[in-house]
Amino acid sequence: MKIAIISFSQSGYRLSEMLYWVLKERSYEVASYTKSKYTKKVLDESQLDEDSQDFRSVKQFAKPVDESIKEWTGRRFEDCDAIVFVGACGIAVRSIAPFVKSKKIDPAIVVVDEQGQFAISLLSGHIGGANELTEEIAEILRAQPVITTATDLNDKFAVDVFAKKNGCFISDMELAKEISAALLAGKEVGFVSDFPWLGEIPDELKLCQKEDEEKPEIGIYVTTGYLEHPFVHTLYLIPRVITTGLGCKKGTDKETVESVVRRACDELLVPSVAMEQVASIDLKKEEAGILEYCKERKIPFITYTAEELQEVEGTYASSQFVEDVTGVDNVCERAALLGSSKEGKGRLIQRKYAKDGVTVALAMKKWSVNFE
Repeated sequence: MKIAIISFSQSGYRLSEMLYWVLKERSYEVASYTKSKYTKKVLDESQLDEDSQDFRSVKQFAKPVDESIKEWTGRRFEDCDAIVFVGACGIAVRSIAPFVKSKKIDPAIVVVDEQGQFAISLLSGHIGGANELTEEIAEILRAQPVITTATDLNDKFAVDVFAKKNGCFISDMELAKEISAALLAGKEVGFVSDFPWLGEIPDELKLCQKEDEEKPEIGIYVTTGYLEHPFVHTLYLIPRVITTGLGCKKGTDKETVESVVRRACDELLVPSVAMEQVASIDLKKEEAGILEYCKERKIPFITYTAEELQEVEGTYASSQFVEDVTGVDNVCERAALLGSSKEGKGRLIQRKYAKDGVTVALAMKKWSVNFE
């Protein structure tokens, strides 16, 4: 998580410095900023001697904010996962108001008063991680965490927290809200999964089979496609479990790569959000079309040597031409299967699909829903 901390006073800065150090030690990527006349004067070298502890402290950690807080906040909405305001809630609210869009994409916003008495989860409590970050900051400062999300207050199953924990895409945020409302009202919500699960299913959810005739009208379905509709109102949670194996002619553009991958996915009605990564042979590690495709979707691109691909057991759609060029008879199927087998043996769900000089194969890793 990339965190930006901003303070507005000398005492607020001291708290931000403490948070900076501890969060950094816990492997967060942290940057500290200040919009304070006091610290700015220190940075301008007009208040303290260069050998003083206060000067060295501020000079080392503080990044003075010369632009407006609104402009600064807009930048942080683009490049950070979380923003911690050490100051009044009013400052934070006015600063973030123009940029708030959706709980799917908004960063976590946490407010800490400058005396360090309270840590408040202000925005993106579940998906953005503000609730968890608030709890952690409160523990660091020995402050009182303030969390107001209804499912947390009532100790109810929260579908957005569950989805984030399991790395799942939520198909419909409005329906997710309806499910939370139903759970809070004590109504029955169904649960169906194409995957096994670890731990106990929460009491609030009713485990159903897809073929059951009597099911709640509303429910959650963990799956990799939209083909089946177990409930009248089905919320799909799509785990990122698909490795896309790719091969292509040199110089193939991003649009062609995208088109062929989409066609291969459409044959199985697999949404692109189920894609965890793209895999290929190391000869393609600088292939611009593939790199652009992965960058646009913010997914990793991994490559293997011909020797590594050759060792993947199984029967594949072999090509003598491909073997002459790459040293292995099939790239896409072998790469997809190898990429999906890090956490146990994966399986091919779409064999070689070829079009316009691009070959695509899809493999699914072994995965389980986690309720623990």
